[in-house]
Amino acid sequence: MKTGEVLVIDLFAGPGGLGEGISSVKHANGNAPFQIGISVEKEPSAHKTLTTRAFYRKVQDTKHGRSSYNAYLNGELTREELFELFPQKAEEAQQETLYSPHALGDDNQDIHQRIHQLVTAHGERPKVVIGGPPCQAYSLAGRSRNAGIKDYKAEKDHRNFLYKEYLKVLSIAQPDVFVMENVRGILSAKIDGELIFPNILRDLRSPSRITKISTPRYKVFSLVVDTENVNNPTDFLIRSENYGVPQARHRVILLGVRADITSVPGVLTQREEQTTVEQVLSDLPKLRSGFSKRKDEVKEWEIAVSKNGVQVKKLLKKQFKNTQELDLKPFNKLNRSETQPVIYPEKMPSHLIQWYRSNAPTCVLNHETRGHMESDLLRYAFSAAYTKLSGGTSPKARDFPDALAPDHENWKSGAHADRFRTQAANKCSTTVTSHISKDGHYFIHYDPKQCRSLTVREAARLQTFPDNYKFEGNRTQQYVQVGNAVPPYLAQQIGKVVMELLDH
Repeated sequence: MKTGEVLVIDLFAGPGGLGEGISSVKHANGNAPFQIGISVEKEPSAHKTLTTRAFYRKVQDTKHGRSSYNAYLNGELTREELFELFPQKAEEAQQETLYSPHALGDDNQDIHQRIHQLVTAHGERPKVVIGGPPCQAYSLAGRSRNAGIKDYKAEKDHRNFLYKEYLKVLSIAQPDVFVMENVRGILSAKIDGELIFPNILRDLRSPSRITKISTPRYKVFSLVVDTENVNNPTDFLIRSENYGVPQARHRVILLGVRADITSVPGVLTQREEQTTVEQVLSDLPKLRSGFSKRKDEVKEWEIAVSKNGVQVKKLLKKQFKNTQELDLKPFNKLNRSETQPVIYPEKMPSHLIQWYRSNAPTCVLNHETRGHMESDLLRYAFSAAYTKLSGGTSPKARDFPDALAPDHENWKSGAHADRFRTQAANKCSTTVTSHISKDGHYFIHYDPKQCRSLTVREAARLQTFPDNYKFEGNRTQQYVQVGNAVPPYLAQQIGKVVMELLDH
């Protein structure tokens, strides 16, 4: 296939993780077969990120384009000034993301019309539809929240049926292949007491059942089990940590292949070793946290963290013999944000160095800490130090001394056993979720000397976004975007499976 020969239609795109990975796939000769024609996203800050990245992809192959983009990242150009330097490329990028946020189900006329135009212009060449309907209604956390809503009925929650918008696009585009992603909870979600996943599978295999439009049938494959006849729904579950992603992110991903295509797709290749948190974060500039409920000054922070360090050592002596090995003295005069270039990532696995650092920016993006209550700084220091001494086990609520117990009535009930969780240096991280935007307690940095939660850039590293991926919007919006995304490095591997299928 030639460069840009495969039209990609990206639905529920978020900040673009799935599209980033698939569009980065290349043949051995350097040809990049996948060309995103449209990315649909309704959330304004994610849409802005999506458009910025679409623009970057269109200018990255020229020295002037890369240098101008880096000038924007460095704050030397505004986004508007950057776009004005390349008006044609900027127009193409904005057209790709429909100029403004759009929601499937609400803005179907504009979305479907544009998809029809793209498909008609593309002719008989291959087409791929990617994306996953929003997961709040399927996720275990979402279902727990819904259970607390008076008179909530799953059958009346439109989010349970957004996959039908996906089916409508399949009927319009009639792609050769589709990739549909969703949370693990979709396997156990029920409506009227009936599991919803078998119905979704049935509808994806025959979209015309729902759309009433003549549409080809599809065979639905697992990307981890080498057969079309998958007997167990969990065979559609991909454990990202097995494929080079430094994160235990478990997602259902379905690969649909048009029934008239006789080629059978391959499966993802597992890596022998998992990638750890420290391997992908250790080269980033060290930062301090801040105070959220009082005046924030470096000296005051150092005094508080030093005092906490002494207390933490005393508390941990009762549980560990090697507390004397702990160095809890704070680094001097750390900043809360740092844009200096990263050092060479010596601990990073070779398969990820080029992935993160290709066309690397001359600054670190989205790397700024948030403020924390002083009492939480002590809990963070305890959790990080405990995790380090234990060899990588983050403390549960029962492991915290009473002196550090928060004023929370369910603290000892077991319902919030993981309320303060350190992401261990020597393991892959837990799932990065949008909840990281709330308080950071579940995403404590492994270094007790920094005494803080993860930054947006660190969360983005765990999600395998390249270092030059700029997240737009305010910090809270950036966290949400990262937490909701598909890991691009995993998406690239899926893209390679699709490319090899279409090449046959």
